[in-house]
Amino acid sequence: MKAAPFEYRFRFALHALIYFCGFAFYWLPNSHESTWLVLTPWLERTGWLSFTAATITLLSLAIFFATVGAFLRTWGAAYLGSGVVQSADMHGNTIHADGPYRRSRNPLYLGTLLHTLALALLMSPYGAAFTIIVIGLFQLRLIFTEEPFLATKLGQPYLDYCKRVPRMLPSLTPRIPPSGAKPHWLQAILGESYMIGTALSFAIFGWRYNAFLLTKCVIISLGISLVLRAAIPNPAKAT
Repeated sequence: MKAAPFEYRFRFALHALIYFCGFAFYWLPNSHESTWLVLTPWLERTGWLSFTAATITLLSLAIFFATVGAFLRTWGAAYLGSGVVQSADMHGNTIHADGPYRRSRNPLYLGTLLHTLALALLMSPYGAAFTIIVIGLFQLRLIFTEEPFLATKLGQPYLDYCKRVPRMLPSLTPRIPPSGAKPHWLQAILGESYMIGTALSFAIFGWRYNAFLLTKCVIISLGISLVLRAAIPNPAKAT
């Protein structure tokens, strides 16, 4: 279940490839409608919601997922350090016990999963199912690669940390005391600008109820983020 070294090193490119494949399902026969457009009349036919209420509910869920996902990733990156988040190598010099890491061991991966649920609304149903499943499995492979590495590097203190802090779903209250690390918010915002841009796109342009427009906004957010991330001057690494 562990990710190969190649997978970990090129994890960002592989995430992008998976999302691209998810959207590419539109090219298949009878797959030209977004999940948003498919689910809305289905919810109306079941009698659960009116067409208008279903449309607004699905968009609201997407905004929620995109926003919480962006927040978790930015919060985690602020304490972990943009240099570590973007690094092709694993780092294990210390246990990060501040910010979201007092509640969840993997807030970055959880944020990515929530982001994926938001994007799935814009894909065809087959593409959405493919992307959610593959991204979910990929996150687990990355986690199961990092955990043995950190256990070897950090020993019993990390194992004790794992016993107290949930792997993925965050605890409602902090499970460990803070270690005193200071967040680097500007670097985190620049480093996670794609996630933030996607959340803003859903919140601002989603009310036009146009999945194609939102998809273009997501692509623009990606392009802007690549420029902003390249402009980060030697991000401070967590120590």
